[in-house]
This record gives sequence, structure tokens and C-alpha cells, in this order.
Amino acid sequence: MSGRPPGAGPGPWVADSAAALEPPAEPLTALEDRLVELELKAVWAEDLLEQLDQVVARQQAQIEGLARELARLRERLAAAEAAAAAGGTAPSLRDELPPHY
Repeated sequence: MSGRPPGAGPGPWVADSAAALEPPAEPLTALEDRLVELELKAVWAEDLLEQLDQVVARQQAQIEGLARELARLRERLAAAEAAAAAGGTAPSLRDELPPHY
């Protein structure tokens, strides 16, 4: 037994709860459209973030390579200045011809 008086029927909550479970079709469709749009934007943003991360990593590698090259050039300049100050001659650019000549 359910504890309800005989003949009382299923109760008013059954009809109300069934109606509450079925929202109007129009707002749900609009809500679904907004959700799909937001999901697409999130996927696009994640893809863009990955691309930008790759660009930053490449740029960081370039910066590190340029910093190493700059340090090497500074060492060569300091060595040339030291040789010139010691009375020697500064190295000529002709001494540094590329290997393909």
C-alpha cells in the first residue's frame, strides 16, 4: 500500500513532475546551439594555444642560438682586441674565408 487514501489517484506531483521534466523545445534548442558554439570556440582556442606554444618554443630556440652566436662573436672580438693591444696585427677578414672558396 502506498499510504494514500483509496481513490486519491497518483497525486498531483506526478503530473507536475512529468511536465517539469519536459522543457519547452524552443529554449532547449537555443541552449543546445549556444552550447555547441561554446564547445567549438573552446576547441578553436585550444588549437590556437597549441600553435602559439609551438611558435614560442621555436622562438626560444632561436633566441638561445643567437645568444650563443653573440657570445662567440664577443669572444672573437675580445681576442682580436687583445692581439692588437699586444702589438700583433689584428686578424684579417681574408684569413676567415668560407670553406667553399
